[in-house]
Amino acid sequence: MAGLSLLDVSARRVGDAPESLEGLLGRFEVLAPPVSTARAAVTIVLRQGEGGIEILLIVRAENPNDPASGDVAFPGGHVADGDGSLASTALRELEEEVGLTATDLDGPLRYVGTELGPRLAFRVGVFAAAIGPVAQPPTARSAEEVAHVFWLPRSALGTTRTVTRDTSRGPIEVNASVIEGHVLWGFTRRVLREFFGLPTEDERLGPAFARPSPNLP
Repeated sequence: MAGLSLLDVSARRVGDAPESLEGLLGRFEVLAPPVSTARAAVTIVLRQGEGGIEILLIVRAENPNDPASGDVAFPGGHVADGDGSLASTALRELEEEVGLTATDLDGPLRYVGTELGPRLAFRVGVFAAAIGPVAQPPTARSAEEVAHVFWLPRSALGTTRTVTRDTSRGPIEVNASVIEGHVLWGFTRRVLREFFGLPTEDERLGPAFARPSPNLP
């Protein structure tokens, strides 16, 4: 799919959030909520790129049993037995999927909040951290879960396209940011736009997406 390339994306700041890594992360506390508050956890991993802030994202492996198969997403996954907190879940998944450990991060995880994933119909704990100056490069560690990883420029979030995505109930039009063929949409795009202080664009849930249940954790 055609879209912006890295050369097309200017280094402009988008959103009302702070420009520096310290300012972005300093808005949130170091917390480790209990696993009872969500069923999964993800991490927004940041770095200072040559043209500005960049976000580490993965492309999920093709899997007919995965509702997010082939999608762009954060490193993360389901709570597992033995996870002492949502922060533990986030760190475990970060290592399993892209090979980053707590020692590769420049400080502890910051707790951004808990968001509902409409297509999955459960709550997800969202954390954020900056990658450390001597961290090993993140790579796809689990071929069953991750096809590859890439860094998304913050400025790419300032562009919006309407694209058609295939779902379990047929194609649906959604708002997206497209860069070098990667289509960022849905939960991941919404969380990033909120994180960087951009106006929230309505997610077109439609009949293909699960509606929130009042009994969800």
